[in-house]
Amino acid sequence: ADGELVQYHYGLKDLVTILFYIFIAIILHAVVQEYALDKINRRLHLSKVKHSKFNESGQLVAFHLTSLIWCLYVVVTEGYISNPRSLWENYPHVYLPFQVKFFYLCQLAYWLHALPELYFQKVRKEEIPRQLRCIALYLLHIAGAYLLNLTRLGLILLLLQYLAEFFFHMARLVYFTDENNEKLFNVWAVVFVVTRLFTLTLYILVIGFGLPRVENQVIDPERGNFFSFLFNNILFRMSVLLLVCLFQASVMWRFIHFQLRRWREYWNEQSSRKRAAATAGTKQPGKPLKRDSGYHENGVVKAENGTSPRTKKLKSP
Repeated sequence: ADGELVQYHYGLKDLVTILFYIFIAIILHAVVQEYALDKINRRLHLSKVKHSKFNESGQLVAFHLTSLIWCLYVVVTEGYISNPRSLWENYPHVYLPFQVKFFYLCQLAYWLHALPELYFQKVRKEEIPRQLRCIALYLLHIAGAYLLNLTRLGLILLLLQYLAEFFFHMARLVYFTDENNEKLFNVWAVVFVVTRLFTLTLYILVIGFGLPRVENQVIDPERGNFFSFLFNNILFRMSVLLLVCLFQASVMWRFIHFQLRRWREYWNEQSSRKRAAATAGTKQPGKPLKRDSGYHENGVVKAENGTSPRTKKLKSP
């Protein structure tokens, strides 16, 4: 009927839909590679290592920018930002609007398509374990939020994550085009810290205060309620929050270690340049050349007795 709101649930048919959009993602990946990244690579003449990283960042910039705009549109139109209580109210969120379900299916399809792309893009063996970890973490979190009916919380977390990742890969692209331009890395550092703080705050708000107040606290897999009753137990709730805090602390420690190493390399480079400039400034002038005895006549050196000196054979350069 007109005005009827249609909502969707997950099921086995989602696998067919995901498989279809995996092929769509592979085609879009090839289009971006051929018509954008390859043309830029020909002009930059990058090394093999930088060429691989440039392609990786270029693909992820296109994906993160698209997902960022799409995710922001979804959370705004669905009212998840204007009403934070909706993140946990009426849990479990079994039935989804079309745009929320479609967004999750496309996200799963993209990260699954990244697995065969490791072969198509001929990624170096040293880079494969790192990229596999990244793909596995994204699939675990997105599929977990989708299957455990935490789609609203997952949307906000993906929005924050993609915002930080977009600035990071954009900074790498700018750095590959101009190695002296690292200003965008500083912007990424600020965005990264802010998004980590928002992520931790969101976890504490939803897990610590939101889910324990859900009315239906009985485990009911048929209705999609898997674990909300566990959050009534303060010991379980504090354990989950502790694990979340430890994970975020480990991420921040790696970030701080990376920034310190980058700043140390920068200052070492600056100090070496200053020492080189100081050494060039204090360099002693060369000794004046000793003139041969005698006098010059028509450009030829004459000895004092008037005879010409013996000419030396010059070697060709």
